[in-house]
Amino acid sequence: MISVESLAAGPLLDLPLAELWFALIFALLGTFLFLDGFDFGAGAIFATLDDESARETVLSAIGPFWDGNEVWLVVFGGALFAAFPRVYAGLFSRHYLLMFGILGALILRGLAPEMYEQRHDERWQRWWGRSFVAGSVLAPFLLGAFAGNWLVGSPRSFTLVGIVVGSTVTVLTVVSGAAFLGLKAGRALPGAVHRIGVGAVVVYLLLVVATLGTLAVTLPAGADALLSMPVLALVAASIALAIAYAVALRRGANLAALVSAAGLTYGLVAVVAVVMYPRIDPATGLVVEEAIVSTLPLNLMSIGAALLLPLVATYFVVLYSAFSGPITAEESY
Repeated sequence: MISVESLAAGPLLDLPLAELWFALIFALLGTFLFLDGFDFGAGAIFATLDDESARETVLSAIGPFWDGNEVWLVVFGGALFAAFPRVYAGLFSRHYLLMFGILGALILRGLAPEMYEQRHDERWQRWWGRSFVAGSVLAPFLLGAFAGNWLVGSPRSFTLVGIVVGSTVTVLTVVSGAAFLGLKAGRALPGAVHRIGVGAVVVYLLLVVATLGTLAVTLPAGADALLSMPVLALVAASIALAIAYAVALRRGANLAALVSAAGLTYGLVAVVAVVMYPRIDPATGLVVEEAIVSTLPLNLMSIGAALLLPLVATYFVVLYSAFSGPITAEESY
């Protein structure tokens, strides 16, 4: 029988809970970057479309999903706060400007489509269309800047590493967005969307090289931090996934392309986690074992997460199943 005494005595089932929560934090971040990432990418692609019908198609494709996808950002923040409260406090106090910027961009991205649909006036829709694009581009850029600064332990919000990583994440969302729009909208969108996706994945690989080069100069351990076998394996896997993505997109295998984009997203987040570990707050030197909460709340949280996360995942399975398949001409945002 589980008792308070047993829960306070040691880790649940003798599991390495500190390391598991570290991995879970980054898995949640990767899930948000992928699921909301293709929404962001669709918003960026929206800027390249002149035809009103094509723009409405983009809005219809992401309409059922974008607000639900943002749940994963809340779960990420909640998990970081619950498991590593000192890290949460330090990160959010050092980078509060970035946090406000991310929230502002997310609000703009959510508000703009609603306002866009309220009036069919050219000037009105041009303004809110641009706002939608701005929110869709700024949100991943600022989130990437936050992740880059977190990795190198910079106390400043705007750095070279932040700009490079932010640009990398933004282009990665376009990669995901092109595959998602191909899957949901199909022939309702011009073929240029696929070409944008192929071009974006090439730019993404170039930015990955730029990111690794910047980290080699910025990280205290230098290039040695990037030459470990896990990092090299993740980079090689990313190259293979990028090639698979481009081939799949050209052949119209949009689901395969979207799966490849998911692999690229989780791979990028995994590189950050591997390079950072065992530290979780490089700015202060805190390592995972030092930053984790005490045994009793850690065990209770682990039980709660084991029960609740499958429920959240089930909700998303139901959501995506209910709105599966390509959108029809009758659907609107």
